[in-house]
Amino acid sequence: MVLQDTYTLSNGIKIPKLGLGTWMIEGDAAEQAVKDAAGMGYRHIDTAQDYGNEAEVAAGIKSCGVGRDEMFLTTKLAAQYKDYKGAVEAIDGSLARMGLDYIDLMIIHSPQPWGSYGSEDRFLEGNREAWRALEEAHDAGKIRAIGLSNFTQQDIDNILASCSVKPVVNQILAHVSNTPWELIQYSQDKGILVEAYSPMGHGELFKNEQIAETASKYGVSVPQLCIRYDLQLGLLPLPKTANPQHMQNNADVDFVIADADMDVLKNMQPIEHYGDASVFPVFQ
Repeated sequence: MVLQDTYTLSNGIKIPKLGLGTWMIEGDAAEQAVKDAAGMGYRHIDTAQDYGNEAEVAAGIKSCGVGRDEMFLTTKLAAQYKDYKGAVEAIDGSLARMGLDYIDLMIIHSPQPWGSYGSEDRFLEGNREAWRALEEAHDAGKIRAIGLSNFTQQDIDNILASCSVKPVVNQILAHVSNTPWELIQYSQDKGILVEAYSPMGHGELFKNEQIAETASKYGVSVPQLCIRYDLQLGLLPLPKTANPQHMQNNADVDFVIADADMDVLKNMQPIEHYGDASVFPVFQ
């Protein structure tokens, strides 16, 4: 069962192969989602400073009945922090909000502040400063592993050129019809595990008849097919939901997509837009 499976990060730490994303799940609903997920076997929860739910996610981890050492918690340093002092304060802020002794994985949410996302300025020096703050927190035992999100090849190289602790993950948008092959291969070649957020294309893949037909062929749902696709590529999918039925369905992916069908899924035309999510920089 996938909930019991793990990848081993380049620093030797094991990370569960499937995580629960919590973007846009707020307040008590976030705490309950974590408790529900833990109750059915999830051991990997993903949040972020920019989600505004770190405290509630941590409350769910504390009250879910599973030992802290069995739960893998990821949060993200907000994209705005491109200086050492600000990053240090933000990291400590996450720990204080959560009331936890340590965070399992903390990643830089974006190489660029959201207001500058997609611009020519890659904030290279600012990212090195933010990384230095993460390295110090890692060395102090506040964070067990550190990584990246939405980083391109040049952004990764910028960190690798000066780091003392190497990034262990790069969390990116990766799903059927939008699989950034070169970035995935480049990350993996550098020993960086690729995590896939929005594995269902923020719901847009439900509208694809070819995907629905392929899912039907295997007797599974569209989300199950999409999650399995990422897993067979060696990625770590992070479907987000507060619905317990959907959580259970997302985790029931004990089947194999045949090579021929994988080839079809790999070569699908990209979706043109992400509906209401298109207002967010990463979906533009």
